[in-house]
Amino acid sequence: MPKPPGQPFFQLRVTIEDIQPVVWRRILVPGRQRVDKLHRMIQAAFGWWDYHLHAFQIGDLRYGPQAEDYPEDELDEAAVTIVAALEGVERFSYEFDFGDSWDHEIVIEERSWLPVGLKVGVCIDGQNACPPEDVGGPGGYAAYLQALADPRHPEHDDLLEWRGAFDPAHFDLASANARLQNFR
Repeated sequence: MPKPPGQPFFQLRVTIEDIQPVVWRRILVPGRQRVDKLHRMIQAAFGWWDYHLHAFQIGDLRYGPQAEDYPEDELDEAAVTIVAALEGVERFSYEFDFGDSWDHEIVIEERSWLPVGLKVGVCIDGQNACPPEDVGGPGGYAAYLQALADPRHPEHDDLLEWRGAFDPAHFDLASANARLQNFR
């Protein structure tokens, strides 16, 4: 029986682990895109700048960009589609910036079929601002928020100069989608 026109898609809930307040995004991703594009969709949905290395752990398999000195067991994320990589799994992990170790839990909330093709991801919900890159991982982020909240903190003024004002409760769905539409 022929498949109807359209394509498979996934609804994913992506949560940054080990930080407060909790930061998450719910995104629809086209299954026919490659896993390297999933990385770029996550970056766009959160507002990361994609300055660092990353890897996915999906079941027993590790996928990544196979940059210099990549692990021997790492599979090329550009060589497999999302639908193939996610076959038989309900959740998986994504690590961004191996120095700061931003670990993300990704839960597959829905697998379905769209009658029309979806070329890029769509963010449909989320909560709280993404931590700034290079803030030092979960521990550094907690210290950053503490310093910003206290005008008498010795690092307060320097951090404001470094990144400007930061509202950890801010999430702008339209901006997340604008970034997703621009990454192609």
